[in-house]
Amino acid sequence: MLAASDCNSKNYLSGRCGGTKVGALVGGLIAGASIVTVLALICYCIRRRSPSFRNQLNAKRLLFQAAGNSSVPFYPYKEIERATCYFSEKQRLGTGAYGTVYAGKLHNDEWVAIKRFRYRDTDSIDQVMNEIKLLSSVSHPNLVRLLGCCIQEGEPILVYEFMPNGTLSQHLQRERGSGLPWTIRLTIATETARAIAYLHSVMNPPIYHRDIKSSNILLDFNFKSKVADFGLSRLGMTESSHISTAPQGTPGYLDPQYHQYFHLSDKSDVYSFGVVLVEIITALKVVDFSRPHSEVNLAALAIDRIGRGCVDEIIDPYLEPNRDAWTLSSIHNVAELAFRCLAFHRDMRPTMTEVAEELEHIRVSSWASNIFMASPQASCCSSSDFGSERSLGSSMMIKKAAARSQRLIVPAKAVDCLATLDEVKDSSPVSVQDPWLSEQSSPSTNSLLGNVVQ
Repeated sequence: MLAASDCNSKNYLSGRCGGTKVGALVGGLIAGASIVTVLALICYCIRRRSPSFRNQLNAKRLLFQAAGNSSVPFYPYKEIERATCYFSEKQRLGTGAYGTVYAGKLHNDEWVAIKRFRYRDTDSIDQVMNEIKLLSSVSHPNLVRLLGCCIQEGEPILVYEFMPNGTLSQHLQRERGSGLPWTIRLTIATETARAIAYLHSVMNPPIYHRDIKSSNILLDFNFKSKVADFGLSRLGMTESSHISTAPQGTPGYLDPQYHQYFHLSDKSDVYSFGVVLVEIITALKVVDFSRPHSEVNLAALAIDRIGRGCVDEIIDPYLEPNRDAWTLSSIHNVAELAFRCLAFHRDMRPTMTEVAEELEHIRVSSWASNIFMASPQASCCSSSDFGSERSLGSSMMIKKAAARSQRLIVPAKAVDCLATLDEVKDSSPVSVQDPWLSEQSSPSTNSLLGNVVQ
C-alpha cells in the first residue's frame, strides 16, 4: 500500500498521474466556451436579421440625424440619470403609452422636464422626431423650448424647460389652485393665439399643431402660456389650402371637417382653439357624459347657447361676470369669437392671425376701461360729450396701455394661484400619454399629468 501511494504521489508531482483526466477537463472547457461563442454569434446574427432589431437600429440612426441636423444639444446619459436621481419614482411626474416624464435638476441647478420615451412602435419614434425637428426650428416666447436630448441607452430622452404652474386645464378644472380670474385667462388666450398664429403665418412652410387643447397649454411661474406637444404636428403646403392625412387629435377638440374629409388645414387648429376659448369662459369639461346627451360635447353646448344668445348660462360663476361692465362685455366678445372659430365650414372660420388680433384688442381694452373709469374728467362727462372724441381718446389710451405692458397685472384674487418656489417641483411640466377617459385625450394623443413630486 505504501509503495502504491508513493508511486501515485510521484506520478502526480511529475504531472503524469491523472494527465488524461486533466487534459479532458481542459479540452471540455475549451469546447464548451467555443460552443457558447458560436451560439452567441448565431443569436446575434439572427437578431440582426430580425425586423424589430433592424427597425430599432434604423430608428436610432434617424433620431441621431434629426438631432444632429437641428443642432439640439446632447446630454450624456449619466447626467440625465443624476438629474432624475436615477429615474427615481419620487421624481416621476407621469407615465403613459410613449414613455415617462420626470422632474430633474441639471448641474446648474436648473429644473427641467425630462421625457423618457420607449421604443413601443414607429408612432412613438415619429413623435420624438417631430418634437426635435419642429421645436428646434421655431422660436417664440409662447412655445415650449426644447433644451436637449439623449439617445445613448436605447431609449430617446428629450429635455424641456420646466413649467411650474402646470397646465391651463388643471387650473380651469380646479386641480391646481382655486381658479383663474378673467384677466389672466384672457391673457393666456391671447398669448396662445399669438403662438399658433406664428406657426401658421410666420413659419414657411406653415406648421399645423393638430392637438391644440387646454392640457397642452403650459404655464410658467408668471402664468405666461407656452404651447407644447408637437408630436402630432405636420408641415403644411404653401401651394395648397389643406393636406390629406388620417385624422388624429383629441375627442372634443377635433375639427369636424378634418374628421369627415381627412383635410387638415390651419383652420383645424382654429376650431380646436375655439374649444379652448369656450373652456376658458365656462371651465367645463370638453367631453362630459354626465351632461345631457346633446350637451356631452362642449363645442355643441357652446354653439347652442351662444347661438341663442344665452351665453350667460354657461359662464364660469368664479368669473363674477356681472362685477363690472367690461368683464361681462369682454366675455361676450370672446364667446362670439369662439362661435366663429367653431363654424362647421372652415372657410367661415377666421385665421389665427385674426383671432390673435381680436383677442389683443379685447385684452388691451381693459386698460382703456380702467383708465377711463379712473379719470376725473370722465366721471363728470355726460353721454352727449362722447362720440368721435371719446373714440379717439380711447384709441390713444389703448395704444399707451399696450406700450406700457404686454401683460396684464395679476390681480390680488389670483395671488393664491401663484406657485411658490417650494412648489416649483410639484408640477408636470410637459405632456405625457395618459389612459383615455371621457374628458381626456385619446390614446393617440398626449395630455399632461398632474402627479406631484414628493
